[in-house]
Amino acid sequence: MRTRRTLPATLLTATTASATLALALALPPAATASTAAPARTIEVSTAAELKAALTEASPGDTIHLADGTYSGNFKTTVAATAGSRITLTGSPKAVLKAGSGYGLHLNGAAYWTVKGVTVTGGQKGIMIDSARGVVVDTVTVHGLDMEGVHFRKSSRDGVIRDSRIHDTGNDGRGMGEGIYVGTANTLSDKSDNVQILGNTIGPDVGGEAIDLKEGTTGGKVAGNTFDGRGLTGVHYDDSWVDVKGNNYVIENNTGKNTLNNGYETHTQQPGWGCGTVFRGNKSTLTGATGDRQLAINVTNQSGSCRTTVYASNTVTGGRGLTNIPVTP
Repeated sequence: MRTRRTLPATLLTATTASATLALALALPPAATASTAAPARTIEVSTAAELKAALTEASPGDTIHLADGTYSGNFKTTVAATAGSRITLTGSPKAVLKAGSGYGLHLNGAAYWTVKGVTVTGGQKGIMIDSARGVVVDTVTVHGLDMEGVHFRKSSRDGVIRDSRIHDTGNDGRGMGEGIYVGTANTLSDKSDNVQILGNTIGPDVGGEAIDLKEGTTGGKVAGNTFDGRGLTGVHYDDSWVDVKGNNYVIENNTGKNTLNNGYETHTQQPGWGCGTVFRGNKSTLTGATGDRQLAINVTNQSGSCRTTVYASNTVTGGRGLTNIPVTP
C-alpha cells in the first residue's frame, strides 16, 4: 500500500505564498491593488456649485471659488485625512454671505483648510464642530450677529492664522467674540491644542477678541493684533483675551483700546483657568476706564492653579502690568 506524502506546513505555506506572488506579478496593476482617485481641483462660480462641491469633495481635492458673492448657508460633513487634506480656497473677493445661521459650517469635516475667502452676514461666520485638524488661513470674517470663528465640540488641533476678524456681535447681546474655543459651562468640549496665530482682530468686535473656555487645554495665542474699540462690556466682555482653559501660552501679541484689562484669567469651573503663561505681549491701556486697568489681570493664583507672567510683557497707560509677582 502506497502512502501519500504530505509537505510540511512551513513548506506548504512558503510554496503557496510563492505561487500567489507569481500570480500577482503576472496580472496587470489594476488587478493587484485598488488605485485611489487622483486629487481634483473643483472650479466653483455659483452657490449651487459650491453646495454640491462641499458634499462631493474627496480627500486631496481643492475647491476653488471664483470671485463673486455666494449667498446662503454652506455646510460639509465630509472628512479628509491628515495626509490628504481638502482645501476650500479663493480670494477675499470670493464672499460667502449668509442671511442667518452659519456662513460656513464644518461639521465633522476633519482636516479641511479654508483659505483666502471672506465670510459675512448671518449669526456666526465659520463654525467648526467635531472636526480635528482644521486650518483657517488668511480669511476675512465680518458683519455678524455673534462670533466670528468658533472651534467647538472637541475640534482639536485646529489652527487659525493670518486672518482678519472685525464687526461682530451686531445683535448687541455681548456674544460677538472674534475667536471662540470650546463651550461655556461644560468640561466635555475638548477643543484642545488650538493655535491662534498672527491674526488681526477688531475693531468693533462685540465680545472679547479671543475667548478660551473651560474644558479646553494646551492652545497657543501668538503674534496677534487686537483693537478693542467696540467692546460692549456685556457679560463682562472688557478685555481682549479671556482664558478659562488650562495650560495656554499667550505670547508676542499687541493690543490697544480696552474697557478695562488687556488679558484676564478666570476659574469658571474648579481646577480650570490655570497654567497660563504670558510673555512678550505689548499692551496699550490708554483710555481704559474699568476698575482694574491692568495689562494682565489674574483672578485665581492659589494652590496648584498658577499663572506665569514674564517681565518681557510691557504696558503703556492703565494702572500696571499685573496683580501677581512677575517672573524675570
